Amino acid sequence: MSTSTSIFVIRWINFLTMLLAVGVVGFGIWMSAHHDGCRKSLTLPVLGLGGVIFVVSIVGFLGAWKNNSILLWIYLIMLCLILVAILVFTVLAFIVTNNGSGHSVNGLRYKEYQLQDYSSWFLKQLNNTHNWKHLKGCLVKTDDCSNLSRRYKTLKQYKLAKLTPIEAGCCRPPSECGYPAVNASHYDLSFHPTSSNKDCRLYKNSKNVKCYNCDSCKAGVAQYMKTEWRVVAIFNVILFVVLSIIYFVGCCARRNAARSRSKI
Repeated sequence: MSTSTSIFVIRWINFLTMLLAVGVVGFGIWMSAHHDGCRKSLTLPVLGLGGVIFVVSIVGFLGAWKNNSILLWIYLIMLCLILVAILVFTVLAFIVTNNGSGHSVNGLRYKEYQLQDYSSWFLKQLNNTHNWKHLKGCLVKTDDCSNLSRRYKTLKQYKLAKLTPIEAGCCRPPSECGYPAVNASHYDLSFHPTSSNKDCRLYKNSKNVKCYNCDSCKAGVAQYMKTEWRVVAIFNVILFVVLSIIYFVGCCARRNAARSRSKI
């Protein structure tokens, strides 16, 4: 790749990523001002990501603009560290999300999930009292369970519904309990449960209790996290390929900058 081409590409790529970084930081600031404590936990990672992108981009932009091989070396080292971090995180994400799948239940269009099916990392995080207390508070605030009765007016509609993993695990008792559904948000608990599953005793019709203390709820959250992590992992694979191409162009730009300096 010629000197002018590689320098031009690196310069404009990093100029665009600087603008992206400013947008990411702005989004993080907006999140901290407009969201509750549940979503505010994402603020610091978003601000950190924006900050890292901005620093790397400005070093790459200045190195290409000034045709400075030292700045381009620093840029390539930082980019290499980012590539290694992405690779490690992606591999770990695929390993952690490898286990766990739903179990089909006769008469239901959705699956039920069991906590023991998931990786030990998920079990450790979800069984941690502090972590689960925070997550449970967030689940109650989302009103997902309360909204079921608004979405499904009749018992027939509710039985034909395709619930999400969190709705299936946190808003209702496991099917093995045998509690008859009165409507989308109420079960007849006067029936003696047909299973020894502790979740059957933990479930209550109260909107603030439901099955939020159940292992089935933790399993629903684990399935949700697994799906989200898989999406992030796939995005990281694409990002890794794109950054590898940028790294290759950066190597060409640094080599050409070094040659230009040696000719002077």
